[in-house]
Amino acid sequence: MSWLEAAAVTFAALFGMEIFAWVAHKYIMHGWGWDWHRDHHEPHDNVLEKNDLFAVVFGTINAALYIIGSLWVEWLWWVAVGITLYGVIYTLVHDGLVHQRYWKWVPRKGYAKRLVQAHKLHHATIGKEGGVSFGFVFARDPAKLKAELKRQKEAGVAVVRDSVGAGSDAYEVVGRNL
Repeated sequence: MSWLEAAAVTFAALFGMEIFAWVAHKYIMHGWGWDWHRDHHEPHDNVLEKNDLFAVVFGTINAALYIIGSLWVEWLWWVAVGITLYGVIYTLVHDGLVHQRYWKWVPRKGYAKRLVQAHKLHHATIGKEGGVSFGFVFARDPAKLKAELKRQKEAGVAVVRDSVGAGSDAYEVVGRNL
């Protein structure tokens, strides 16, 4: 496999992971995998969450891709590289920036602020039903996400936290009531 082909496969896997992450987050984590994901949406002081088990499962699958790729199907090794790069970006953005598991910095402008706002709006719902912004790296306009949450609340699809706009963690970066 040429370096150009390897780079293409790696970048395709990297970008494809955002699609996979959205689907897995919406339909697995907020579906049948909610028992593991629930503690990620609830306040706690634990260093680790049950939700971190998803990283173990997905990391194990990725390790298998490295093994299969190195022994039999070379392009799978490069897929694993793309997945690994996405995992690093996810860890830095989601765990580090949004949830501040590694450092304390709240962005005041730019795309980093948009990512934080979008994910805080994701956490604005109570329970697994409804919700917005299931991706991790590409974030829609927070105003549109807020409008969607308002529609879900009015339709009875989602239960939105009452403390909207009152300094709550979910809306602190976003602002006013729905």
